[in-house]
Amino acid sequence: MKTQSYELFKNADINEITEVLAMELKQRNEQAFWADKVIPFSEAILSVLIPLRDANKLYNPEGVGVDELTPELFLKWSDFVSLKSLAFRIQKSNRLEGKAKTEIDLKTLGDYLSRYNVNLENESLDFPISSYNLHQGVSNVIKSLL
Repeated sequence: MKTQSYELFKNADINEITEVLAMELKQRNEQAFWADKVIPFSEAILSVLIPLRDANKLYNPEGVGVDELTPELFLKWSDFVSLKSLAFRIQKSNRLEGKAKTEIDLKTLGDYLSRYNVNLENESLDFPISSYNLHQGVSNVIKSLL
């Protein structure tokens, strides 16, 4: 991972991070297919991780608290199964928190997951394996950019 990636994830907002990813995609001349997938996927993940970072409530997919947002943590959450579980954890947390300051907006992540047939009402329902496989590829492209 590049040193600048650590600083970016530690301090930047969603727009700054996705702009860097978009610039890297363009410099590497990645196929348009990947560019069309990387940015929305990154925005969906960051729409939850950035507010958790800013509220000092970050944790990894195993539920262990972490001190800062790193490229590695971002990539752990980019696993589609982990991302689905994050959406449900935040949804449960929001219900417990009510309208408290730490409530996390799930609209961006929820809209994204819905596009890939993730049922946001019933956590036990699975999504198509093709969605998982696609996102493994997207995660690999993101990893190569960081």
